[in-house]
Amino acid sequence: MDKAFDYGTAFSRNIGWVTQEEQAILRTKRIAIGGMGGVGGKHLLTLTRMGVGAFHIADFDAFELANFNRQAGATIGHLGRAKVDVLAEMALDINPSLDIRRFPYGLDRDHVAEFLADIDLYIDGLDFFALDIRRAVFAACAAGEIPAMTAAPLGMGVALLNFLPGQMTFEDYFRLEGQPENEQILRFLLGLSPAMLQRGYLADRSAVDLSNHRGPSTPMACDLCAGLAATEALKILLHRGKVWAAPHGLHFDAYRNKFTHTLRPGGNKNWLQRVGIAIARRQLMSKDRQIHPMDSNRLPLITIEHILDLARWAPSGDNTQPWRFQIINGHHCVIHGFDTREHCVYDLAGRASQLAIGALLENIQLAATAHQLKARFERRSDYPDTRPTIDVRLDPDEEAKPAALLPYIAVRAVQRRPMSSRRLRTGEKKKLEQAIAPDYQVIWLEGAKKWRTASLMFRNAKVRLTMPEAYEVHRSVIAWRSRFSDDKIPDQAVGSDPILTRIMQWGMGSWRRIEFFNTYFAGTLAPRIELDWLPGIFCAAHFALLAPHEPATIDDYLTGGRMMQRFWLTATQLGLHIQPEMTPWVFSNYLRQGIQFTRTKKVEDYARRIARDFNHLLGESPARRVMFIGRIGSGDAPKARSLRLPLSQLLVAQEPVSTAAFSSAAQA
Repeated sequence: MDKAFDYGTAFSRNIGWVTQEEQAILRTKRIAIGGMGGVGGKHLLTLTRMGVGAFHIADFDAFELANFNRQAGATIGHLGRAKVDVLAEMALDINPSLDIRRFPYGLDRDHVAEFLADIDLYIDGLDFFALDIRRAVFAACAAGEIPAMTAAPLGMGVALLNFLPGQMTFEDYFRLEGQPENEQILRFLLGLSPAMLQRGYLADRSAVDLSNHRGPSTPMACDLCAGLAATEALKILLHRGKVWAAPHGLHFDAYRNKFTHTLRPGGNKNWLQRVGIAIARRQLMSKDRQIHPMDSNRLPLITIEHILDLARWAPSGDNTQPWRFQIINGHHCVIHGFDTREHCVYDLAGRASQLAIGALLENIQLAATAHQLKARFERRSDYPDTRPTIDVRLDPDEEAKPAALLPYIAVRAVQRRPMSSRRLRTGEKKKLEQAIAPDYQVIWLEGAKKWRTASLMFRNAKVRLTMPEAYEVHRSVIAWRSRFSDDKIPDQAVGSDPILTRIMQWGMGSWRRIEFFNTYFAGTLAPRIELDWLPGIFCAAHFALLAPHEPATIDDYLTGGRMMQRFWLTATQLGLHIQPEMTPWVFSNYLRQGIQFTRTKKVEDYARRIARDFNHLLGESPARRVMFIGRIGSGDAPKARSLRLPLSQLLVAQEPVSTAAFSSAAQA
């Protein structure tokens, strides 16, 4: 033992919460910990720092990269080394006087008795899915009247159960005997966590695959497990404080800010538990369970596919995705763009589609940095504006580092629901303005102008909802009864409540129904209030992005789309959300250019008044330079959103011969 080490001095700061006598008692205690992974290793180190004097530790595994997010001892220097050896060394580095016995081959039924010999407490740190040996260890603890506990890391919290001598046993509580493996897994999960506090914030359901023994983890949960387990261990070993034993349990979730004392008399035999298990069985074990939509597509195989797979998350009007990709070789691809001007009233001269393609270019440039590449773009000038065709070449750039905005490409989404009315901070505005500087600038519509803009959007919505040309668009772009859609807008992302959504769905069945509602039931009022007025008020501000000059060419709009995307991604980086508000700009441009966009004279006259107010709100000159307009604010991320077609459906083997051929070529 190191002569410089002194037990009393090393653990003197524990005194106060424990007495000198209690600290001396802890030094005499021996604890067995099964598993040296995410929780087991942290149990060992925490209890070592509490001054516990002896341990039995078991694990057959060695450290690998997949352990780095949560496991004590998982470092580059320890890769490939046995976990019991690394953790024993770390514990001995804290207390060289430790009596620590290693079981480097893990646990099996033949060695359980030896592992539990002469111990005062068993703490479970075995892999979640190691149910067979776990049952054997807890059964041996019950037979030997050894206190035992399990602290499970769930989400960003901990669920703890104690099994004390003479009280309910592990098997009596979980009731795993005779059950198939998947049923045992469900019963263990629901028994550990009757409250299931962690379920509500699971971000990616595809990461949970109980049938294949796979689930996510966090370092916070492992640390919380160690803290709670060590506290319970202290009370058990020192015989002080209330210790709840099964069927009582403790569940604390830091993310939810909730602590729950659970009680399930009879354990998994309890009727409430049986209901919970049945629900979990359907949700977690079903073969057709919901997969997170962003993970449902084929993984790209080569670098250029990686780049395009990320770039396809660019925004586009009504989720039209007006692009297809032709890969020429590993460093050259062609974007075959198209627009929707022929059937979408909102795509005046294809400008909305061109903005979207510009956003795609920005995504490609950002995605290339992840591979130390730089993208060059060359638009083929001999192609018509209706079919913008762009060569993309990827050049090595050894100095390139992954762009700061790169992680936000697939996160960025439209938030159509009300947001926080908190005003933007000065620093937030500055970052947003810098994102598009020096050539582009932002007009902020705040305070009284925010109310004026909300009123303008409310009145402008009447144009959208009373013109048959817009009805044809709306009818074709909404995916009804959907939370996600690869090529449309899911109705749950529109922003209306369920009742209004169902009324809208029925009304969209025919234009005659829409006219009937509009004429006799003020049919536009409710959707305008819910989708335009309230969101227009409940936001931080409205804004307009201005080009350096009035945009006139396709290249102006491609550049504008890049600036729009950079602004939007910066907002996402800041935790802010955006909803485009482009239709007043679209109708104003129709009128300014003398282009008829509706056969309904009354609607056109009303749109003319809206255009006048729009120009007055921004100013005549700035209104001509607008490239993008929307509202912005903080708040919860949207729970429903448009997705994108899989890359496999966006790739074409050769150039489509016409705009109409894009869809069929992609499906071939």
